[in-house]
Amino acid sequence: MTVPALGVLIAVTSGAASNWPAWSKPEPAGAAAAALNLPSTSVKRGEVQFTVSARGELQGSNSEMMVAPMTGARELIITFLREPGELVKQGDTVVEFDTTEQEFALAEAEADLAEAEQQVAQAEAETAAKEEETQALLLQAKSDLKVAELEARKNPLLASILARQNTLAVEAARDRLRQLEQDIANRGASSRAAIMIQEAARNKAQVKAQTAKKNIDSMKLTAKSGGYVNVQQNTNGNFMFWGMQLPAFKLGDTARAGMAVAQIPDLNSWEIRAQIAELDRGHLAPGQPAEVVVVAMSQKRFKAHIKSIGGTNGSPWERRFECVFALDDPLPALRPGMSARITVTTDTIKDALWLPSQALFESDGRTFVYVQSGQSFSPKDVKLVQRSESRVVITGLKEGQVVAMASPESMQKKKGEGAGTGALKALKGS
Repeated sequence: MTVPALGVLIAVTSGAASNWPAWSKPEPAGAAAAALNLPSTSVKRGEVQFTVSARGELQGSNSEMMVAPMTGARELIITFLREPGELVKQGDTVVEFDTTEQEFALAEAEADLAEAEQQVAQAEAETAAKEEETQALLLQAKSDLKVAELEARKNPLLASILARQNTLAVEAARDRLRQLEQDIANRGASSRAAIMIQEAARNKAQVKAQTAKKNIDSMKLTAKSGGYVNVQQNTNGNFMFWGMQLPAFKLGDTARAGMAVAQIPDLNSWEIRAQIAELDRGHLAPGQPAEVVVVAMSQKRFKAHIKSIGGTNGSPWERRFECVFALDDPLPALRPGMSARITVTTDTIKDALWLPSQALFESDGRTFVYVQSGQSFSPKDVKLVQRSESRVVITGLKEGQVVAMASPESMQKKKGEGAGTGALKALKGS
């Protein structure tokens, strides 16, 4: 009777000494596998292509953006807007804004300009009249001086008192001429200053009128090149909840200065922006070729390449990065906003052993799988060659071996919890 007991003791001891749990040891037929009901798969051999897939929308890389102009107004009302997807030619009007306020400012500035021009003309006329009057006075003063000098020539023949009077008359005439010449210079400077003041007012009104005209012209946005109109989302005063999409601009909406209202993509240069899982970042690089399928043209396969790779963002449990793809062979039938699927083949391994990624486990620095052994699954260390989001290439197994797609330990715990719950219900029922 002691021999079986000794045999049991040895089995338990060897199970406890192992690095793996005792349940992983081979069990009698029909025990663990049926009880745990584990999903499983087999090791496959063949050529494995590692691909990265993503989804995105078509948009022009050299797009012409229609932006609400800087006119000094806080908000601009849209009075004309092309339909989304409408084809326009170079020079066609795409967006127009209400110009009522600017037209009033233009009329006011033009009235001020006309008044300022009249003021300038009046100042110039007054200056010309004063100039003529001054020249007449100057001629009169010069004539009086000449007469006084002629009278002074008689002084040797006249009595001393009369000669003295003539000399004083000459000096007085000369002083009047000198004073008048000084007054003429001062009057000229004053007249020129008055004209400059009126000209400054005229220039100010002229600038205001030109600014109002420029603002009115800028409120009509025309296409610099032909293309299809892509109306932008209206973010002016909208509150967005998580998962909601903002509406596009429409007639009557208001836009702040600098807001993008519409876009005309370049028909010869298309790109796709996609968000890709962080796990695949190390497999991608700028210039790498890709294949694109546009959902609306599923029969056509487009060639593309990676244009740029952006920074990683998102929550810690779902990190992603932006990748921009450029189409190499676009067609005129493409339209902005079309959905597209992108596939990048990052590597190809021939004659490889591979498994679905769910069948590979990692713990304490070890990489292993659960291999079927009889009616149970035993952990076995393997070497990871390459990994993608869906498949892993490994070594250390043989083709056709069956491995578990889930951890037997976790399945056993779930089964135990379920059994405990059933026993508890049975006790409560009794």
